[in-house]
Amino acid sequence: MYSDFHLHTSFSDDSDTDPEKQIERAIALRMSSICFTDHIDMDYPEGEFTFELDIDAYYNCYLQYREKYKNKIQLFFGVEFGMQPHLGPAFEEYTAIHPFDFVIGSNHLVRGMDPYYPEAFEGYTEDSTYRRYFEELLTEVTNCSSFDVMGHLDYIVRYGPNQNRYYSYEKYQDVIDEILRTVISKGKGIECNTSGLRNLGVPHPMPQILTRYREMGGEILTIGSDAHVPEHLGFGFDRIGEILKACGFRYYTTFAERKPEFHKL
Repeated sequence: MYSDFHLHTSFSDDSDTDPEKQIERAIALRMSSICFTDHIDMDYPEGEFTFELDIDAYYNCYLQYREKYKNKIQLFFGVEFGMQPHLGPAFEEYTAIHPFDFVIGSNHLVRGMDPYYPEAFEGYTEDSTYRRYFEELLTEVTNCSSFDVMGHLDYIVRYGPNQNRYYSYEKYQDVIDEILRTVISKGKGIECNTSGLRNLGVPHPMPQILTRYREMGGEILTIGSDAHVPEHLGFGFDRIGEILKACGFRYYTTFAERKPEFHKL
């Protein structure tokens, strides 16, 4: 079973899951390792969630469970940072002062709103909102170099009025290719986020983008379920290996102390 390098616990504002439950689920699935990647989203718009992270309590909890389960599974300490075009310096500072093994840089907003809420699409076409999302993501990965992989590249498609019914890589190829080119030039990677398999039938990003990333020379690729509850941890991992092989990959990546390690699919 592949290592899950994107999962959440009650330290994320949108999860109530006890961290130990995620560990126990991973052990039951016979994973050799997992990485906690709870949310920190600075300047997140006021509303239902704040996505503030109690980093000291989070790290102390991690250390406690790393020791408790050291003979059963390897645990890594990570974070999912919500990128915005103006947050490059804050992102650099935050990741420099904490002992993360792994950092996901993700875009959760478009025009300052989370597409999780339908209001983010009001007054705009679905296509223009998708494009604006990718343009903002390009600015973010250009302005910041402190992430290890870029999270769920086409996250916005989860919440579009038609989701991926009319969505295609070709529609946004110009900006998506530039995102991938920038990530690769910085020596960073992307993730294959299997949460899309639950309701879209494809991972994030879609296989055409994964294939393009590999064609452009991209090698660093983590696998994550984005699980906020234990039953979603490792979701789709029984299928993802064949999907990634069909996209041209032979290895997937884990991280320790911010350094990539490659494992055969």
